[in-house]
Amino acid sequence: MLTAHAADSRQDFLKLIDRPRVAPDATLEELPGTNGLVMYHFTFASESGQRVPGFLLKSAATKGRRPVVIALHGTGGSKSNMLPMCRELAARGFIAVAIDGRYHGERSTGKGSYEAAILSAWHGSGEHPFFYDSVWDVMRLVDYLQTREDVDPARIGLTGISKGGIETYLTAAVDPRIAAAAPFIGVESFRWALDHNDWKGRTGTIQKTFDAIVKESGATNLDTAMVQKFYDRVTPGIYGEFDGPAMVPLIAPRPLFVINSDSDPHCPLPGVNECIEAARKAYHDANAEDHLSVRIQEHTGHKVNPDSERAMIDWFVKNLKP
Repeated sequence: MLTAHAADSRQDFLKLIDRPRVAPDATLEELPGTNGLVMYHFTFASESGQRVPGFLLKSAATKGRRPVVIALHGTGGSKSNMLPMCRELAARGFIAVAIDGRYHGERSTGKGSYEAAILSAWHGSGEHPFFYDSVWDVMRLVDYLQTREDVDPARIGLTGISKGGIETYLTAAVDPRIAAAAPFIGVESFRWALDHNDWKGRTGTIQKTFDAIVKESGATNLDTAMVQKFYDRVTPGIYGEFDGPAMVPLIAPRPLFVINSDSDPHCPLPGVNECIEAARKAYHDANAEDHLSVRIQEHTGHKVNPDSERAMIDWFVKNLKP
């Protein structure tokens, strides 16, 4: 059962990202398949003026309703980067899905468009391209997937890398239709990073945006106060009620596999540990401690090791049973 505070965090986040819903109006085109897999390019409408492109892969031998794993890419990537993982998932019996994030891949409006959109959000565009809008897109993707006759709506999993890892735990926290979640190198505490002046790894992922903000402000350097002001404008609540230690526990009691690294400047380990400890309490309180798995990659920075990816796929097999 959710505490009042947890319920408020979930509802407050959903209220923040809410917008008028539109019909998915999906399109589907079969692409050349390989190694016994079939592959499709699809699009759907997540809101007025926003069509989300994606790839869907499955075994040609697939019959009936199957579990799904959605894979989200990191900053500067695209759905194409997730194809090797999707092929492995499809070979193991899943329907594997990857989509382009806002201003990435087919949704890019030109070089640097993602950082330009974030700068526009700083200026008050009303968008939330830094993590939050992608949560809305994934929720609408689940709407679309649930209309498909080959999808088991009770077995939809979600994973993502870096930016996609953050979007994974945020989405799973607010959408109970995500049956299992495995965020890669994304779980973190933005508050811990601010409090300990250890935010440069994260801000460096959109360095050009911050360079422009510093120049506009007339400052000489980016400092903690400016980063906090940025979060307040662009991702309100990210270091408060929507921070990792607040949101990750909301996934309980559903299966959760947290995969981070011990030497990752983007996700400092003490902040990661705050998230994990909060999650352990939530899973303990829900009598679901066996549903929480944690893997800290040793002597590793901001990367996904091959053995961790294999462990993630095995974990989805165990929990979603293709």
